[in-house]
Amino acid sequence: MTRRRIDSGSTFEAQAAYSRAVVDGDWIFVSGTTGFDYATMTIADDLVAQTEQCFRNIEGALAQAGATLADVVRVTYIVPDAASFPHCWPVLRKHFDDVRPAATMLSAGLADPRMKIEIEVTARRRSTTTD
Repeated sequence: MTRRRIDSGSTFEAQAAYSRAVVDGDWIFVSGTTGFDYATMTIADDLVAQTEQCFRNIEGALAQAGATLADVVRVTYIVPDAASFPHCWPVLRKHFDDVRPAATMLSAGLADPRMKIEIEVTARRRSTTTD
C-alpha cells in the first residue's frame, strides 16, 4: 500500500509540519480544516461562510485523493462556541444529508481567534469492483 501526502499550499502546513490530507490505501484522512481561503489566506467573519469554505477546502483535498464528500465515513466538528453550532446545521445537511457520516462535535479553542469552526473528516474510497 502506498502512503501519499496531499498539501494545500497553506503556510500553516509548513509551519506546523502536517499535511492537508494523507491517503493510505483506500483511506483518506483530512486534517482539521478551517474556513480560510488558502488561495488568498483570508477568512470570513461569519460562521456559516466559514463552514462553507471548510467544505470547499475538504472537497479539494478529497478530489486530489480521488474521492468526494460521499465517501466520508467520519466527521469531527470543533467550534469555540457550542451554542453557535446549530447555525451550521443547514450547511451540514447540504453536504451530508445523504451521506450521514458518524459525527462528533467538540467545543474547544482554535489556533486563531478568527476561526469559528474546524472540520476533520475520514473517508474511504469506494471499491470500483462489485462483490
